[in-house]
Amino acid sequence: MMDKASPVAQLDAVKVVIPQDEFINAEIVNEFINRFGIDAIFSVQPESEWPRIYRTVDRSRVRIYRVLTGYLDRTRVGKIGRFRNKTGHRSIDLGYRTAGRPPAWFGRHGLMKQRIADVFASRANKVGLKIDISTSGADTLLGDDWYRFLCRCKYTLGVEGGTSILDFDGSIKRKTEEYFARNPQATFEEIEKACFPDMDGHFQGFVISPRHLESCAAKTCQVLIEGHYSGILSPGKHYVEVKRDFSNVDDVLEVIRRDDLRVQITEAAYTDIVESGKHTYENFVDFVIEKSLGASLGSKDGGFFNRLVTTAIHNWMRGMTWIDRLFVIAMVRVVSPLRQRLARR
Repeated sequence: MMDKASPVAQLDAVKVVIPQDEFINAEIVNEFINRFGIDAIFSVQPESEWPRIYRTVDRSRVRIYRVLTGYLDRTRVGKIGRFRNKTGHRSIDLGYRTAGRPPAWFGRHGLMKQRIADVFASRANKVGLKIDISTSGADTLLGDDWYRFLCRCKYTLGVEGGTSILDFDGSIKRKTEEYFARNPQATFEEIEKACFPDMDGHFQGFVISPRHLESCAAKTCQVLIEGHYSGILSPGKHYVEVKRDFSNVDDVLEVIRRDDLRVQITEAAYTDIVESGKHTYENFVDFVIEKSLGASLGSKDGGFFNRLVTTAIHNWMRGMTWIDRLFVIAMVRVVSPLRQRLARR
């Protein structure tokens, strides 16, 4: 892929990268940055982890800036708001979904997504709460179905995104998958011992995820494992905190049962996270442009031309998003069924 894209390396332009899953295969990302003369990296990881992730990058030459893994836009917030208003009464006290059980190569932090589900599912019913909690891939909710589900929940569980293992060259993932294929009943501890002994926990790649922002937009109160959440969410103000050792689960369940703090928390989260407009794709685009080119093209003082350029970029990105959606729809509804029919013949 780098060979095919090699002409880009010769371009006399500001070049930036916006990697997403920096905790895996960082080695080849480093190679790309060095080989293509990248000027700036927009990283989703905490600054404390940059020296380890970008250890072969000359950081005296390449600038690194912090961004989020995802943002809100006006269209999505408006859609969630319509679902919220249409739902009215919330029939689920506590809800939660994941896209299946996290793989072992995500480390113990990844396992926390399963543990929080297991702990609350086993104890919430005992205090009379109506729950809808699942970590089965078969129950995964996507797109509008996810937003509708959020709007039916009074509370939802959550954990910071990211992992506690840095897989610099992808070898941990490969070893883990190969071992698990041979030993499908293996426990996490057995996989860890065989594939990545004494490597878990030395990396703190924990970040806020888009689902946290979407929960704020849905005015669904979040019950989250204690963490930093990229400095955006504050415990007690924007969410109900669960200790990492689950020592306060009974207290949290009592808060959910009483349900007397939910509106206060969700309104604060909506005001600070959503209504403030701080965490939008528009601001993200402006930030990338400003830091890349050294000029705030989206500022009110930037003049008519600069605002026109920024608007054009925003509209182009929205257009590309719709093209991507149409492509996926065509593949799922047309191409894939056609291939299946042809295969049966």
